Amino acid sequence: MSTDQDPTFSVKLLQLMLLSTYWGMQIWVTFISSFVMDSHLSRHTYGFIQSRLVPFYLHLGSACAFFNLTIYAVYHPSDMLDDRESFQIFIFFVSVTVAAVNAQWFGQMTSEIMADMHLIEQACGLGQDIGLSSNREAYAKLCESDVKYRHLSSRLWLYRLLSSLCNLCCIGCNFYSLWYLAENLATL
Repeated sequence: MSTDQDPTFSVKLLQLMLLSTYWGMQIWVTFISSFVMDSHLSRHTYGFIQSRLVPFYLHLGSACAFFNLTIYAVYHPSDMLDDRESFQIFIFFVSVTVAAVNAQWFGQMTSEIMADMHLIEQACGLGQDIGLSSNREAYAKLCESDVKYRHLSSRLWLYRLLSSLCNLCCIGCNFYSLWYLAENLATL
């Protein structure tokens, strides 16, 4: 159901709200709250909060990306696209795909692995130290002595890396989309 008519003010506002909401969440979750929580909360409290907030953030981000793509595609019929509009649709598509993979797979796996690691750490009296970088020696010793923990730790590192790369890709897509939107504003 694509249309060659200009979108209404309400549709433009909705797209702007979706894009800015997703951008704001990305900046807050990625660059602000993580660093604040890391320096003020115990390792397990931080992990517990992350395991509850991050899946919600990832799914909400996927929904914002999907609706941005849908709105843009409806008002830009494929037979009438120029190169820049085609690239913008591609950017929205990449954002939707990467956000969905992150929400459905990497984010979920990270939470599950972290929960398993917390049980092992609690059994060893670890996890109440403030900050993720404190008491590294004890966690390194646990990795050396417990094969299951070492395996979980390496899997957690891999899934966090992949999830972070997906998140950075979506931040880049949203930055480009905001740039594209700003270039096409007639005035402020």
